Amino acid sequence: MISHTQSKDSGSRADHGTRAHATGVADAGRWSTHRIAVYALFVALAMATSFLEFPIFPAAPWLKYDPSGIVCLVAGFAFGPAAAAIVSTLGFVPHVFTDPWGALMAILVAVCLSVPAALVYRRMRTRAGAALGLLAGAALALAAAICGNLVITPMYAAMSVAQVAALVVPVLLPFNLLKFAIHAAVTFLVYKPVVALVDR
Repeated sequence: MISHTQSKDSGSRADHGTRAHATGVADAGRWSTHRIAVYALFVALAMATSFLEFPIFPAAPWLKYDPSGIVCLVAGFAFGPAAAAIVSTLGFVPHVFTDPWGALMAILVAVCLSVPAALVYRRMRTRAGAALGLLAGAALALAAAICGNLVITPMYAAMSVAQVAALVVPVLLPFNLLKFAIHAAVTFLVYKPVVALVDR
């Protein structure tokens, strides 16, 4: 005969086993096979979208937009800042072998965008929190993009720091503002359905 206490213990163990395979932010710190698989899916999606490059700023057609930042943001909203950092870093690994400096810049900007956004959203899991997180991430990522261009671009391009600095206001600033605005708008529209899907 099973006692009431034993039944409660069994139920608690079963409940714990179910929660251990959850993928939501509340499951932070536990790594299930399902969760690792979903992380890998986000990384693969970030890799794939990082190759979808196209110009969005007519004044500087050599600057290309890619939607990988959206994947990093959604991963951060779904799983937290650690996931944002992992996806933002591993998602650009293929580019390290063909364009190491560009990959370094992309990782820097993606991490600065997605990690702060995920941190804010983890504390305020509302649309207002998501919007505030996106604004905070975009501000930090914009600073990282400008500073990164000033430091890294002269290392591999035939340009001086002064020449890069001359492009900040007319080119780099508006391009990155437009880029982060697109990231934020799309993320704000899709993150709820995606988070609901991966939390099932």
